[in-house]
This record gives sequence, C-alpha cells and structure tokens, in this order.
Amino acid sequence: MAKDLEVAIVFADVVGSTQLYDKFGDTKASETVALCLDVMKDATHQFNGTVIKTIGDEVMSTFSNVEDAMSAAVVMQSRISVDTKQDDRIPVSIRIGCHFGPVVQEQNDIFGAAVHTANRMTSQAKARQIVISGGTVERMNPELRKQTRQIDVATVRGKLDEVALYEFLWNPEEATSMLPTIEWESTAKKAARLILEFRDQSVEVNDQRKSVILGRAEDNDLVVKGNLISRIHAKVEMRRGKFVLVDQSTNGTFVQNIQGEETFIRRDSAEIRGEGTIGLGRVESPGAPLAIHFMIVE
Repeated sequence: MAKDLEVAIVFADVVGSTQLYDKFGDTKASETVALCLDVMKDATHQFNGTVIKTIGDEVMSTFSNVEDAMSAAVVMQSRISVDTKQDDRIPVSIRIGCHFGPVVQEQNDIFGAAVHTANRMTSQAKARQIVISGGTVERMNPELRKQTRQIDVATVRGKLDEVALYEFLWNPEEATSMLPTIEWESTAKKAARLILEFRDQSVEVNDQRKSVILGRAEDNDLVVKGNLISRIHAKVEMRRGKFVLVDQSTNGTFVQNIQGEETFIRRDSAEIRGEGTIGLGRVESPGAPLAIHFMIVE
C-alpha cells in the first residue's frame, strides 16, 4: 500500500567509475566501487537512514530529517577520501546530492518530484562535494546552516521556478573560507536565446522557457530516437544568461562547435557556446541523420 512521507533523499555517486574500469581493469575497479557502496550503505544505517536502492555505482537513501542525512553524507565523504588512500586501493571520489520533500512510498521504492530534485542536486555536485537544495537548508538547525553556502541556481524538470543550490561544507578547512550568498537576480546577465533544431523539430531555450529535455521518450521537448539514446538523455537549460547541457544518460552526450572542438559529457554538465552540433550517445557530424544543431542568438 502506498504511503505519503516527507523525507531527506540522498543520492551518493562514485565519480568517474567508467574511467576507473578503463584505467585499472574490471577486477580492481569493481572492488573499489563495491567498497564505496558499502561505505555509503553503512553510513546510511549508522544515522537511522534507509537504503532504497543501489543503481550501478550510486546509492539512494532516505532519512527522516536533514541532520541525519548530512551526518551520513559527511561520513561517506570522509571515509571514502581517507580509506582509498591507504594500502593499494585506487584513489576515488564521490559526489552527493540531497533534497527534503514529499514522496510516495510503494513497497521498497519511493516516487515523486522530490526524488528528481534530489537527483538533480547530485548531477550538479563535483567530486568530494555535497550539494543540497535551498529548501533543504531551510530545514536545518542554525548551527548546521552555518556550514552551507549558495553556489548556483538550477532548473528542475516539472518546476517553473529555479532552485537555489547550496554546498554543504563537510571539510572543516573549507568551512573556514565560506563565500557569501550570491544575489542571482542582480548579477544575472541579459539572456540570449538558444535554438535547437532536429529534422523538422525546433525548440528554443530563453528567458520564458528556461530548459528543454532531449531524448527518445515521446514526452520530451525534442524527441530523438536511436539505439544509444536514453529515454531522458539530456537537458539544456539557461543559467544566468548562459546555456548549460546536463547529461543524464548511460552513453553520454557529445558537443561539437563549428571549429570542430569536441566535448564529451556523461552524468555531468558543461556550458555550450556559439553554434555547433549535439550528438546523443555518440559523435554526430553536422548534417548527420541524428545530429542536433544548436545556435545561440544574442
């Protein structure tokens, strides 16, 4: 039977696991990823959390309050960054995202917009970083809130307003050099427009429509079908007058500008500039059947 809950949702993700397998081989890399997953699960249980599921190199957990969620996240970061420097273990990092919000629990899984927001926080985090939403910060006690700093804003699928991104400073040395909150409204640049074209489809990212979703699912804003393309493959969004591609896929996204310079993005984000071609899952030359043409218009 489904239950409605309010929980802190935590995603913890091993950074660059594909490169680990390429560099160190399947056996050593899989042992390292398994070690990280064990640490994530142990930390969850230590602070009264529930491991919902493991997705490849990522663990999804829930907690009844933000304080326990942050305590677990700190243990995950500190244990993995210390432990993997010992013996002959491979150096590895994780990134963590968290959002507090309502979910629907069915059997052993949870669903709802809050889950997507938590996952979005993770995609915005870098190695050794804990990124949380502004709403999660509001749930913190005053002492814990002192360990946060606003670092950006982002759009989330299903939400009209931008979500403030905060970093939780788990390393005491970092906490001594915190930056002030950025006033995003006053510093935002005048927005340009980004036009995306694929065959007979055309969508625009602008000040009124701040994000579009690309992928093979029919309900995406730009539908591109191919064997290497995920159902929800990538998002292109506007942030403070710039345009950023956020990959959410299995096979990654390739961006090539008109000078031929190529950028590969997998479960990460990167700014796109000028004009060029986007390939979902593989490199697409201009004019290729699955090539998406993009152009920023000032």
